[in-house]
Amino acid sequence: MPSFPPPGAVTICEINRDLVAADALSDDRAKEAYGDVLGMVFSPIPFQPDAPAANEAQPAEIVPKASLVSTIAESFKQMLFPSCDPNLLEELDTQKVSWNQHKHCLAFVSERNQVTVHDFEEPDNKESYILTNDQQKDVKAVEWRPNSGKMIAVACKGGICLWSASYPGNVASVKSGVTSSSFGAFPRGSGGQWILVDILRGSANELVTALCWKPDGRYLVSASCDSPSFTIWDVSQGLGTPIRRGLSSISLVRWSPTGDYLLTAKLDGTFHLWETNTWTSEPWSSSNGYVSGANWDPEGRTALLSFSNSTTLGSVHFSSKPPSLDAHLLPVELAEISSVIVSRGIEKLAWDSSGERLALSFKDGNEIYHGLVAVYDVRRSPLISVSLVGFIRGPGEGAKPLAFAFHSKFKQGPLLSVCWSSGWCCTYPLILRPH
Repeated sequence: MPSFPPPGAVTICEINRDLVAADALSDDRAKEAYGDVLGMVFSPIPFQPDAPAANEAQPAEIVPKASLVSTIAESFKQMLFPSCDPNLLEELDTQKVSWNQHKHCLAFVSERNQVTVHDFEEPDNKESYILTNDQQKDVKAVEWRPNSGKMIAVACKGGICLWSASYPGNVASVKSGVTSSSFGAFPRGSGGQWILVDILRGSANELVTALCWKPDGRYLVSASCDSPSFTIWDVSQGLGTPIRRGLSSISLVRWSPTGDYLLTAKLDGTFHLWETNTWTSEPWSSSNGYVSGANWDPEGRTALLSFSNSTTLGSVHFSSKPPSLDAHLLPVELAEISSVIVSRGIEKLAWDSSGERLALSFKDGNEIYHGLVAVYDVRRSPLISVSLVGFIRGPGEGAKPLAFAFHSKFKQGPLLSVCWSSGWCCTYPLILRPH
C-alpha cells in the first residue's frame, strides 16, 4: 500500500518504499531516521515566500505622439506573441530549485528579487547566503553551472545574472560594467564571498522565465514567454545567439544529459525536440494543455512529460541514435491520480537522474490529498511504467509545494528538495534498494 502521511504530520524521508513521517520538523528525528545511513542531516531552510500580488487598477496612461508609432508596433507584436498571464506564470515549472552537481549546496528562489544558497557541507553553519542586487529583479529561475565549481545562473528581468563564489587565491573575475555585490564571508575563516560576475543581457523589457545549462557547462539556453525565440549563450564570451523558427511563449527548456537534444515547450500545447548539431527540430502537439513539466532519463534517449490538463504522462522514445529525431510519444498512466485523488492535471514534475524516482504535484484533488507531493517508483524496461510509493506532506497547515528538484548526482540515492508555501525548503532522502 502507498505511504500516506497522517494529517498534521510531516514527511522526513523514504526507507525502501516507506515514507517516514513525524509530528514536527526535527533534526533529531531526521538523524534517527536516516542520519546514521547518510552520515549527515539536511535541516529545513526557512524563507519568506512572496504573497500573491493584488490586481490593482492602474491609471490610464497618456502616450506622447512621439512614441505612438512604437506603441502601435508593440501592440502588433503582442498580437503575434501574446505575453504570459501573470497568474499562469506562477504555475509554470521554471526551475526555482537547483542542486550543485558535486557539492551539497542548494539554491532556490526565496523572494521576488533574491536567491538563497545553503551549503550543507558546513555542519556548524546554520546561516544561508542571500544573492541580491539592484540589477536582479523579478527572479523566475535558478540553476548551478555544471563542472565549474560554484557558479549560479539566475533568470530575471532583462537578462541572466551570473554569480560566483570567490575565495582568496581563487578570486572570481568580474566582467566590466557589472556592479559587484557580495554578501558575507564563508565559514571557517575562508574569507570567501559571493560576487555578481556577469549579466547576460537580453531585451531591456524581456523577462527571462526559463533557463538550462548544457551538461558540459559551456552553453546556456534561455527563453521568455514574451519572446518569439530562445537564446543559446556562449557564457565565456558573453554572446547570445537567438534561435527563431516562428516560436512564441516558450515556457520550458530542458537539455538532455548528453547534450544531443533540447526540448522546448510552448504555452499553446506544442513542444519541439531539437537536435543540437544542426539545430533542426521536430514539432509535437498536445490536446491536454501545455507541458507543465519535463525531464530526461539518464541516457538522454527518453523524455518524460506532464501536461496541465491531464493525469496521463507522455514518454518520448527515440528510435535511433542522435542526431535522429525519429521518436514515438507513448502514454504513461497514473491511475491513482485520476481515480483516487481526482485531479485535473499535473502541476510540476521532477525525475531523479538515476531514473528510479519520480515526484509530481497535481491540481486540486480531494481535500485529504491537497498540497501533497506524490512519489513514484519508475521502471524503464522495456517501456516506462510507474507505481505509487506514497505522498510527501510539508510543514504547516495547508502547505503547498511551490517548487521542487532532485540532486542530480547524490551518490547515496535520490535526494528531493521541496520549497513549501509555509516558508520552509525541506530535503527528503529517498533511500531505496536498487532495481
